[in-house]
Amino acid sequence: MTTVPHLRTEIPGPRSRALHAQRLAAVASGFGITLPVFVASAGTSTLEDVDGNTFIDLASGIAVTSVGAANPVVREHVAAQLDLFTHTCFMVTEYEGFVRVAEWLNAHTPGDFEKRTALFSTGAEAVENAVKIARAHTGRPGVLVIDEGYHGRSLLTLAMTAKEHPYKTSFGPFPHDVVRGPNANPLRGGAAEAALAELEQLVVTHGADHFAALVVEPIQGEGGFVVPAPGFLVGLRELADRYGIVLVIDEIQSGLGRTGRLFASEYEGIAGDLTLTAKALGGGLPLSAVTGRAEIMDAAHAGGLGGTYAGNPLACAAALAVFEILEDPALLPRVQRIERAIRDHLEPLLDEIGAVAEVRGRGAMMAVEFADPVTLAPRADLAQQISAACHAAGVLTLTCGTYGNVIRLLPPLVIEEAVLETGLRILATSIRSIAAEEAAA
Repeated sequence: MTTVPHLRTEIPGPRSRALHAQRLAAVASGFGITLPVFVASAGTSTLEDVDGNTFIDLASGIAVTSVGAANPVVREHVAAQLDLFTHTCFMVTEYEGFVRVAEWLNAHTPGDFEKRTALFSTGAEAVENAVKIARAHTGRPGVLVIDEGYHGRSLLTLAMTAKEHPYKTSFGPFPHDVVRGPNANPLRGGAAEAALAELEQLVVTHGADHFAALVVEPIQGEGGFVVPAPGFLVGLRELADRYGIVLVIDEIQSGLGRTGRLFASEYEGIAGDLTLTAKALGGGLPLSAVTGRAEIMDAAHAGGLGGTYAGNPLACAAALAVFEILEDPALLPRVQRIERAIRDHLEPLLDEIGAVAEVRGRGAMMAVEFADPVTLAPRADLAQQISAACHAAGVLTLTCGTYGNVIRLLPPLVIEEAVLETGLRILATSIRSIAAEEAAA
């Protein structure tokens, strides 16, 4: 492998700048951009732009290309399906790939009960359809969500999403019957018992028969990769059972091996009544799923679920390739080694740099939060400066968090050890450099 990162021009280079200028004239300005370079090709854990610069990918397309952006197994499965047909619409004529994906998810999603699966195209579609299914099953309207959560960009999922800007600004009004409860964020004093007591009070206040669904991410994604306080998810499972609420576990970012287990909820020993997958599911192609208890999934009437592109055959072929890769017994231990490498590089910074407030996460879903060491006031400025320094050095990182003060790490699960080590050294060096510049100012 050529030593990476390999930078031939400034970042962005001249061809990327020219293409970006064309983009500004052609593409709606509502699409944001993290790093304005145009990708020409990809490797297992690298991206090469049109100027010949090669970047270490610690973003995986926001957890989409978990098995790499150019995995040969995925390419082979998709190419084979491409030779047959690209689409028919499963609601018009059936095809086997849809069924095989559903069977795998039914067998591997947490929960020792009979399951059914419905396939869609995007994570937001999965969330919305889970709400529809829960409402059909319970006959109730309400949706209970957790603060700092993120569930999508459609109008209903925006109502469920906590972060105001840039997601919700100017797009309201949003659908009603969505109630937000407290999160158990350990860094900011979110104890499980107190949060659960407040959530139960919300249920009682709105009426025991009001809520159809309680939707939660086992590890929050856009909210900052927050791992909830011990006992919180178990308490949510008990709360949902007590009031007959459908517990929906949103594993769209955390699922399918990302945390070192197939599903992040496995760490808590719980199963959702419905579990949502997307992102990594399609290996780079748009695919999402709702998998859950057969009696709940079958509550929707025939014709009530679907979508023209739902479970597209090319995406199903890609998913079957992803499953093949996930069944390699060496993969999940490899993800746990990714976590150890990230902690080895970043946890020493907790004692060195006051603004490094926390290193957290599981597996290849890790983050570092920046905040004032005394007040814990968010330091989004530091996160942005550090991420920009990484980009300039050839390492693609992303920020997240309700206040934008978190750098999240989502390397491909198949990243080479040497590439990961190099990327983490550059990240740690960037953190130290920016902190030193601030101290000297």
